[in-house]
Amino acid sequence: MSGHSKWSTIKRKKEKTDSQRAAIFTRIGREMQVAIREGGGPDPESNFKLRDCIAKAKAANVPNDNIERAIKKAAGGGDGKNYESLTYEGYGPSGIAVIVETLTDNRNRTAGEMRHYFDKAGGNLGNSGCVSFMFNRKGIIVIEREDQDEDVLMEQALEAGASDFSADEDAFEITTEPDDFSAVYDELQKLGYEFVSAQVEQVPDTYTSITDEEQASKMQRLLDMLDDNDDVQNVWHNWENADDFQ
Repeated sequence: MSGHSKWSTIKRKKEKTDSQRAAIFTRIGREMQVAIREGGGPDPESNFKLRDCIAKAKAANVPNDNIERAIKKAAGGGDGKNYESLTYEGYGPSGIAVIVETLTDNRNRTAGEMRHYFDKAGGNLGNSGCVSFMFNRKGIIVIEREDQDEDVLMEQALEAGASDFSADEDAFEITTEPDDFSAVYDELQKLGYEFVSAQVEQVPDTYTSITDEEQASKMQRLLDMLDDNDDVQNVWHNWENADDFQ
């Protein structure tokens, strides 16, 4: 849920416990509820927000039956709560830029908790726009390298409408414009590809490293507190060397 799509981060996501996976399913269910309310109903063919949620759910290994139940529940009013989407921005330790996307039924509670987390970690919760200018919304699709043919996948991804393609020793990362994400995802799915991660993300323009171990520990504590909060849907940051302190 946090950071940009680096392989080690994604690999840890795949290894989450059953209770953590249940929390992910709950969060995606809330996203579907809001997508259906704001995006024009329960038909993913006409509701692009819902299509993006379904792609994200499938990449997170949510079973199809669970997705269908979540859509039916959301179409019927969901859990009875009226969630609103609120985004918080601020700086963590060592000036790490952080964006927190939430869905909440109590904005006062959520705002207080966000402020508390940033303060406790030695960071600062800022005003809207204080760090978002350093990020760009991009569709990010990650496919495990395994025995995939890099040239073939790159050609197919670009033909499907992807804007960029990169590779490392473990995985391929396909970048799209937000509006093209669902179409690229659908085309690659039809071609038989399986996804490690697939969603529209906030991708930083530049990254910041932390060299002090104590500051790194505080930053990780901030991410952990945010990750444990039920109202938090996504956390994006520009901490470059986070994996060095795992």
